[in-house]
Amino acid sequence: MEIRTLELLNEIKGLIQDKVSDRWLCIRDVCEYASVSESTVRRSIKRGALKASHSTGKLLFKVSSVDKWLKG
Repeated sequence: MEIRTLELLNEIKGLIQDKVSDRWLCIRDVCEYASVSESTVRRSIKRGALKASHSTGKLLFKVSSVDKWLKG
């Protein structure tokens, strides 16, 4: 019983961590998070190196996408 409880808690922990890493950032937040300029972020979007969502009328980025971009 205790082992199953620990397995469930670890699964919940993993789900929570995934949610935190997939929050959305605006371009200003990405610049602060990555310590780069806005023009660097926009160039990366044009080159296809960084994914961004345009569906809301402004650029939004998932933290996981920014992390992938930073790791190269």
